[in-house]
Parts: sequence; structure tokens; C-alpha cells
Amino acid sequence: MSKAVVFGTGSWGTMFAVILAEAGTRTTLWGRRGAVVDAINDRHENPDYLPGLRLPETLRATTDPAEAMDGADYVVLAVPAQTLRSNLVEWKHAIPGGAVLVSLMKGVELGTCKRMSEVIREVAEVPERRVAVVSGPNLVGELARRQPAATVVACSDAEVADRLQEACHLPWFRTYTNPDVIGVELGGAVKNVIALAVGVAAGMGLGDNAQSMLMTRGLAEIARLGAALGADQHTFAGLAGMGDLVATCTSPLSRNRTFGENLGRGMTLAETVAATRQTAEGVKSCESVLDLARKHNVEMPITEVVVGVVHGGMTPPEAAALLMSRAPKPERYGL
Repeated sequence: MSKAVVFGTGSWGTMFAVILAEAGTRTTLWGRRGAVVDAINDRHENPDYLPGLRLPETLRATTDPAEAMDGADYVVLAVPAQTLRSNLVEWKHAIPGGAVLVSLMKGVELGTCKRMSEVIREVAEVPERRVAVVSGPNLVGELARRQPAATVVACSDAEVADRLQEACHLPWFRTYTNPDVIGVELGGAVKNVIALAVGVAAGMGLGDNAQSMLMTRGLAEIARLGAALGADQHTFAGLAGMGDLVATCTSPLSRNRTFGENLGRGMTLAETVAATRQTAEGVKSCESVLDLARKHNVEMPITEVVVGVVHGGMTPPEAAALLMSRAPKPERYGL
């Protein structure tokens, strides 16, 4: 039986730990707060993030990172993207030799513009084949009700991807593999930015035409950036691309869409942040995504206006007017 540790007791980290445990993987959760760890161990629940969900009795939790990682085959990272580097510096000494490091995070690091797998490889000093990424349309509220879903496991090493696929595959949770780590990560990170834009449009009262325009043009932005970074363009037509984008842009369970809706309704950034209980990764990553695009001379107008609204004082009506007033270009097929 393989062993996994999941770092992060938020909703997605906890739910992925449940999936691993139910699939037969011996699983431990690491949490910073003792009260949450005690609730998982004593009452088999995470009342802060997944109230009402009974956790498997085999799932254990600890606040000690070295204890959590002892003998682990998989070290799964589910912390906020912008805290990954500082956390890994603290934890890397205890990572077991040969363990696969798995990223559940959907962001791009501020300052460096690095994807999460790149940060992991740099800080933990592990080869590419020991880093995997899990991404897809995985809204936790539906997973907690065991509604059918699927995800993508990406790794440059096919054998590692196959083993991780088996470790988290369930009758209601289907797992696919993909060697395109770059494409899978970009799909997961940039769709959060596009979901903010769609949420703003919905909050302003704009209709399905406007929202579908933002989603499809947003997918084109993701694909353009992916092409510049060497991603496989087929990835963006799959679960980790279009699938995740549609779910995040349309579901009321989506943190980023909800965040955008509140901005579109006229709430200030401070008010929206105060009303958001969990991390909406696109709020911070939109800046690093735009920086990454500019480094590679990739045009991303939706991302630009999201940064303007979230961080630059631009109003939602100004953002809409700016997008609609852009000079048309000879882009084929609306892509």
C-alpha cells in the first residue's frame, strides 16, 4: 500500500486526501492549526472547510511536517500558491528520497513568474520526473457529494503518472494522464483569471453572449501563452483546459467567479476580500500571468483588464468598454 501526505487542510487539500484514502492509499493530512487537526483525528470532520462531510476513519492529521512525511511515496502540496516557496524551504529537509511531489495548486508565482512545478523543482531540488500536477474541473462542493468528476495527472515520467493515477482513481472520480505539465498547469492557473472576468460581467448584469465571449476569448489567451511556453495545444481542448475553464467560469461554487461577481456588483476590493473565506488564486496570479505573457510577447487583453480592475483602480464598466473598443484583428474562426 502506498502512502501519501497532503499539505493543506483547505477544502481541496482535504477532499483530495479523502479521495486518496478511499482509493486505498494510506493518507495523512498536515495542518498548521491544531484545532483543525484535532477535529480531523477526533471527530473525522473538517468543520472549517467541509462541514458535514464525514472523513474516512483511516485519514489522520498532524501539525508536524516531518511526522507527516515519514515514509511517504507522495507529498501532495495544496497550500496557497504564493506561500509555496516559503513553506517548501521549511519542509524540504524532511522530504523522503524518491517521493513524488504533487502540486494541486493553480497559480503563477509573483515576482518570478514561475509555475508551481518549477518552484517545487527549484526549492526541493528534485528532478522533473519526480514532480506531478493534478488539475481539472474539480469543484469541491460536488466532489464532497460524490458526484461524478474527472481530473488530469500530468508528469513527464509516464510510469509516475500511471502510479499516481491508480492512487487517486475511484468509480466516481476518473483520472486521466497527460505528459504536458506546462499545458496542464497553465490551464489551471489562467482559467482563474478568466473566471474573474466572467464573474465581473455577470455581476454587472451582462448576459450569456458576453460571458461566452469572455470564456472563448479567454481560452484563446491561455492557448497563446501555452504555445509560447511550449505546451501541447491539444491540452487546452481537454479537461485541464476547456473543462476546468467552463466549470470555474460558470459555477456558483467557483471562488474566482464569485469574487468577480462581487466586484461587478460594485463591491470594493477590500469588501470582496473580506467576504471571501478561501483563496481566490486568480486575484494574485493575474499579475504574474500578465508579467509572464509580457516576457514572451503574448497579447492577453482580458488578463490585462482583470489586473486593471483588481489592482489598478479600473471600474468594471471601463474594463468592458476597453475590451469592446479594441481594434479588430484578422483572427480566424474566432480563436
